[in-house]
Amino acid sequence: MPRRIRNEYDKKLTYDNLMKAHVLSRKGKGYRREIILFSLKQEEYIMWLYEKLKTGTYKHGGYSIFYVTEPKLRKIEKSRYIDRIVHRWVVDNFLKEYFEKSFIYNSYACIKNRGMHKACLDVQKTMKHCKIVWGNYYILKMDIRKYFDNINKDILFKILKRKITDKKLLWLLKEIIYSNCTKEELENTKAIRKGLPIGNYTSQLFANIYLNELDQYIKHELKIRYYFRYLDDSVLFVKTKEEAKEMLKKIRNFLEKNLELELNEKTQIFKSKQGVNFCGYKINEYRLKIRDRGKRKLRKKIKEVKYEIKNGNLTSKEAKRYLAGYMGYVHYANIYNLANKYFYLE
Repeated sequence: MPRRIRNEYDKKLTYDNLMKAHVLSRKGKGYRREIILFSLKQEEYIMWLYEKLKTGTYKHGGYSIFYVTEPKLRKIEKSRYIDRIVHRWVVDNFLKEYFEKSFIYNSYACIKNRGMHKACLDVQKTMKHCKIVWGNYYILKMDIRKYFDNINKDILFKILKRKITDKKLLWLLKEIIYSNCTKEELENTKAIRKGLPIGNYTSQLFANIYLNELDQYIKHELKIRYYFRYLDDSVLFVKTKEEAKEMLKKIRNFLEKNLELELNEKTQIFKSKQGVNFCGYKINEYRLKIRDRGKRKLRKKIKEVKYEIKNGNLTSKEAKRYLAGYMGYVHYANIYNLANKYFYLE
């Protein structure tokens, strides 16, 4: 495969590829009104979208905004369904194929066959290894302040341009990246344009591409062997506290200078015996424990499900599907007694 994307836009812009993006985008959401209405005339809409993308007249629509409170207050910007088809087409036909292969092995978010559970198990395995090799060692836990809100769109676009020379694809990516900018931000060339919309299918991959710059720096410049990242949450292991402090200083400087990001107050250096909070678990060399916040959420969710079953609004089979994610979460943790207390796991 070529290292850069050249003249691929027209080759991959087909009716069939757009229809496939539509089928994948509606998966599990076919009951929603906007998707039902789209599906009634899907051939016409897909052909219209094809012509717009072919002629370069496609314009990304606006967003509907709402907020979620779990796990914390977040602003969600939801794009039109037809725009979500474009996001899917771009990611599946260009970005994943060309960019994911450049990611380090220990980057886990939104990548097939990786994910948070593999991240936790790999971290624990490495902690056991460090315990054998070093005895006591130090953990540098890093978290980026308001990551999605502070991604600089101009820097992101420059990173994409290093691998993409296809002008049509760059035009479309620019249309997506700057889609939530105000008119004033677009017109003012000196404006600082920051923030990716949480809710776009493209945003998580853009976020991974952006922090891949940090990953490459840590692995190849700082030569840190034991480093793991799940989106903006990362952890590394070193032998001494002095080394951990030195790495933290260099990483802060790199983030500020190259990506215009800063680490938040959750960033700390720990002794290995304290373990580390990562991807919802409290991890040490021999145990994976659910954090207290996770236990509270689990109790609340099971209480809600029991109430719905008691009132006949939910069957046991439906409840099991509803709790599938939580059951997977519990499955990887060493909490046999807690699991049996709340529900039986097959």
